[in-house]
Amino acid sequence: MNTTLSHTMSAQDCLVAVMIAVSASDENIRTVELVKIESAVNMLPVFAEYDIDRMNRTAQTVFDLFEQEEGLDALFGLVRESLPETLYETAYALACDVAAADGTLAEPELRLLEEIRYELEIDRLHAAGIERGARARHLTL
Repeated sequence: MNTTLSHTMSAQDCLVAVMIAVSASDENIRTVELVKIESAVNMLPVFAEYDIDRMNRTAQTVFDLFEQEEGLDALFGLVRESLPETLYETAYALACDVAAADGTLAEPELRLLEEIRYELEIDRLHAAGIERGARARHLTL
């Protein structure tokens, strides 16, 4: 199954998969997180050529992987295989935005963000800047 998926996942699918994984990490996908994902896909240049109809299939892939014992490792394998390294920080930034979208960071989200940093080898200083930017964008009065 994973071999077939790896050949069908585009770089944009990987970015969507990371966002969905963060949203699903606490087993409670919130509307505000889904809106953040949809907004990113609709607005960001990296998704300019993306077929939005692929989102449902990508989401199902993430959910299927999360049901497997080594599913998170498999997801990171797919991401590393299909996402260019130049987009690793983009993936982390999108993950941080989704995590921050509801105004709270649950422990499962924090653990997954840490795992993303590790798996995608995001420099700690760069990660801190990305995290600070996400926090600043999602503050409320």
